[in-house]
Amino acid sequence: MSAAITLQELPALFADFHNRAHVILAVSGGGDSTALMLLAARWREQSPQTRLTVASIDHALRPESAEECRIVSARAVDLGLPCIVKRWEGDKPAARLQEAARSARYALLTAVATEVGADAIATAHTLDDQAETVLMRLLHGSAVDGLAAMRPLTPLADLSLLRPLLGTTRARLVATLQAAGVAWLEDPSNRNPRFERVRLRALLAQLAPLGLDPARLALLARRAARSNDALEAVAAERFEILARREQDRLHLDGPGFAACPGDIRLRILERAVLLMQDESKASAYGLRLERLEALAAALDQALDPALGQGGSWQRSLGGTLLRLDKAGNLQITREPERRRGAAKTKM
Repeated sequence: MSAAITLQELPALFADFHNRAHVILAVSGGGDSTALMLLAARWREQSPQTRLTVASIDHALRPESAEECRIVSARAVDLGLPCIVKRWEGDKPAARLQEAARSARYALLTAVATEVGADAIATAHTLDDQAETVLMRLLHGSAVDGLAAMRPLTPLADLSLLRPLLGTTRARLVATLQAAGVAWLEDPSNRNPRFERVRLRALLAQLAPLGLDPARLALLARRAARSNDALEAVAAERFEILARREQDRLHLDGPGFAACPGDIRLRILERAVLLMQDESKASAYGLRLERLEALAAALDQALDPALGQGGSWQRSLGGTLLRLDKAGNLQITREPERRRGAAKTKM
């Protein structure tokens, strides 16, 4: 049986809250986020210098959602915390609903943070959530950066996104709430097999007896994060050496690029495209890996001296146009508006 989280564990659990002026707690009313609110309120008694505000997002997807936000607000007040409720207005998409809801939720949380002058947002993602994310990324064929999954601290616009419970199991949070006599809400979507995470949760239960349990998958995420950070550092260093920007054009040294290992080339290309693309055309999820890999493969072939395609090769990706000049160097610009929708080679 899992043990409740003790007061002695709180300083380490909320280490990333230190030196924060004001943190927004994202609370839906479910067990995980209710535990986050309870534990953060207890931690604040030890560290009163950090302000805490609860934010509850009404996704307006179920008739009872407004009442659930009211319950969250009442519980926050009982814990001595202010609460702000935001509603997701407008039509809801029929496809990829959870992705759209996630984007809307973070946009509204960011709006709350801006409204009150907070410098961080904290969510209640747990070790179990991390394991589900890793398994999802495995099934989708992610590379090492995808397998790194969620981080305890990541940038979010001009804020920091904190996940203080990422190393804590859901079972310990439930034990903490039960020990405190605090009830929580149950979202029926968490049992709906229509959603991928629900199906993966059932799969994890079958894999755990074989040794592939949440702790093992979370360990994989930490190791992948360590490897990804090392690759990113090398790619950033090589990019600074190989790339040169002149107004609306980025020059990339072709021979130097070709000499880099494959994964580094992918990361250099990604940096170049993201740097040059129009922000209004950028995806919140970055560039699709398979398109980036296809572009890199085509470029590797074009840079092969035996094929001699310099000066004739061009491709487009993410709203940018990539061309090889006669010297075999890569020129990257924003794709002209008049070309969009025209027949051309795309990745």
